Amino acid sequence: MGSFSIWHWLIVLVIVVLIFGTKKLKNMGQDLGGAVKGFKEGMKEGSDSAATPPS
Repeated sequence: MGSFSIWHWLIVLVIVVLIFGTKKLKNMGQDLGGAVKGFKEGMKEGSDSAATPPS
């Protein structure tokens, strides 16, 4: 079992697009981007509150 070539990945991509459609893939990408952005903001807030001692 060797490594996959570019042609294997292109075929997989075409199958995924045919199954889900471009609109659903776009929505999933936006949701994932929003989740990553929210996670980064949460980590930033957590490190800011940990750096300042409570009064």
